[in-house]
Amino acid sequence: MLRRSLLAALPLLALPVTSWAHPNQAPTGAEAQRMIDEVTSFRAKLAKAVETKDFATLRASYADNFSHTHGSGKFDNKDARLVSAMAGELLIEAAPASELVFRVFAGPTVILTGRSPILNVKEQKTYDFRWVCVYVTAASGWQLAVSQATRLS
Repeated sequence: MLRRSLLAALPLLALPVTSWAHPNQAPTGAEAQRMIDEVTSFRAKLAKAVETKDFATLRASYADNFSHTHGSGKFDNKDARLVSAMAGELLIEAAPASELVFRVFAGPTVILTGRSPILNVKEQKTYDFRWVCVYVTAASGWQLAVSQATRLS
């Protein structure tokens, strides 16, 4: 009986030791603040790239599998977002923001929520949007991976 139990456990011994370890813990304290500061700087760089239509910086700033869901439900991938930015459309990435809340996760990943007024050019009316952005790290630094905006008014 003991032999059968040991034989049954053999496949478990083949698992890498890392699978036995605890999952990564979210950074806290100074490490979390460093990540928040980095994402804040990255957001400023991205906003400036949108404003100046700096295509090279914009392209590097969005993850290859980036997606954005508009308040209308329209879905953009990275290429569509780059076209919108180059066309001068108003994007949450460059809009004034308030009510910012940063959440730091292992990965490193930072989720940021906020609120921004966005002008609807067709209606010539400004609407408030609540939005969420997910920032991840890549070999080149921070990138925007996912964003979504919801119109409040």
